[in-house]
Amino acid sequence: MIPSVRPSRLFTWSYRACVLAFFLYLIAPLTAAGVFAFNDSLFASMPWKGFTLDWFVGDTEPKIGLLHDNRLLKGLGVSFLVATMVSLASLLVGLTNAFLFERHWFPLKGLCYMLMIVPLVIPGVLLGISILVLASGIANYVENTFGYEPDFLRPGLPLVVLGQASFIITITSLVIAARLRKFDRTLEEAAFNLGASRTRVFLTITLPYIRPALIGAGLVAFLVSFENFNTTLFLVGSDAPLTVTMYDRMLKVGSTPVLNAVSLLLIVGSGALALVSVFVQLEKRRSPAPRAPRER
Repeated sequence: MIPSVRPSRLFTWSYRACVLAFFLYLIAPLTAAGVFAFNDSLFASMPWKGFTLDWFVGDTEPKIGLLHDNRLLKGLGVSFLVATMVSLASLLVGLTNAFLFERHWFPLKGLCYMLMIVPLVIPGVLLGISILVLASGIANYVENTFGYEPDFLRPGLPLVVLGQASFIITITSLVIAARLRKFDRTLEEAAFNLGASRTRVFLTITLPYIRPALIGAGLVAFLVSFENFNTTLFLVGSDAPLTVTMYDRMLKVGSTPVLNAVSLLLIVGSGALALVSVFVQLEKRRSPAPRAPRER
C-alpha cells in the first residue's frame, strides 16, 4: 500500500474487521476460561448456573477451591521456585554470553552462536527427551564406574531447572545482547582514561544502560519457565510444577472449574508481568545515555 494514496472506505473497514477478528480469536478462549471459573457448576461448561467464588475459596466437597487445594498450591509453589532459579541462572549466563558474543572474537564464533540459537527451534518434547536420555546416561555411567549416585541428574527439580535453562538462556542472551549492541563504547574508554577500574566502569556505566534489558529478560525468563510444560513433563520427579499438576488432574478427573480458576490466576499474573516489561521498555527508551565518571 502506497502511503500517499488514500485507501478506499471498503478497504479500511475490511482491514479493521480483520484486525478485530484476529484479537477476538486470541481473547475468546481466555475469556471463556475466566468466565467458567465463576460458574456454580461441577463442570466447566454450559449452561450457566450462577455466580460463585467457591472454585477460589471453597473448602467443602465437592467444591474445593484453589486456596484449599493442597496439591495445586504445592504445584504453584514449585513453579515459583523453579521459575526463580531458572531466571537467575539464565540472567547470569545470558549476561556472560552477551558480552562474549558482542565484545570478543574467538575461533568458531559463528558456529557457537548458531549452537546457542538451536534450542529455540527444537520442539520442547524432543528437548526434554534428549536431556533426560543424556542425564540418565551420565548418571548410570557415574554410578556403575564410581559407585556414586548423582541424584541431580535423575528426574527432579534440579533436572527441571537444567532443562528449562537450556533454552531460556538463549532468550536472555539475545535480549541482553541486543541492548548491549547499541551501547556507545567510547563512554567506557573515557572512563578508563580517567582512571576508573573495570569493576567501576561496569557498575556505573555499562550496568545502568543494560539494566532495563536485564529486567525485561528476567521477566520473560520467569514467564517462560513458569508456564513451560513440554520440556518439564519429561524431567519432573515427585515434586511437580503447576503445569504438570494441572495436566495430571485433567487426566484423572477431567476438566473442572478449579482448573479454570488456576488458569485465570495465570492469565492475570502473566498479564501483570507483561505490563511491567512494557513499562520497563518504555522507560528504557526515555532514559538518558550514561555519563563517564568525573576525574577526581
